[in-house]
Amino acid sequence: MSKMKLKRKGKVPLVYKPVGFALGWGGGALAGLAFQKAWKVLRHEDDAPDALDPDRRWGEILLAAAVQGAIFAVVRSVVDRSGAKAVHRATGVWPSGDKSGRD
Repeated sequence: MSKMKLKRKGKVPLVYKPVGFALGWGGGALAGLAFQKAWKVLRHEDDAPDALDPDRRWGEILLAAAVQGAIFAVVRSVVDRSGAKAVHRATGVWPSGDKSGRD
């Protein structure tokens, strides 16, 4: 491995952190919009139930939480993977310092 490649390998994960943060923030906003649209399709309502809403039943609240969680997980994975692949194509180095994954 060349010296330049070794130097880059240590710096890319650090440089990727703000990029990953921005991608995550944008992905979260996108997931929120996707959840609103999905909830309209599923329940024909503009607003999803809130856990503290006294007029909603447990089933509605848990359904909304499950759908929202699934959408957020899928969007986060798509955004993380796409960002990592873009960095890898641009630099030749995978942005994660280790193979253990996120968190």
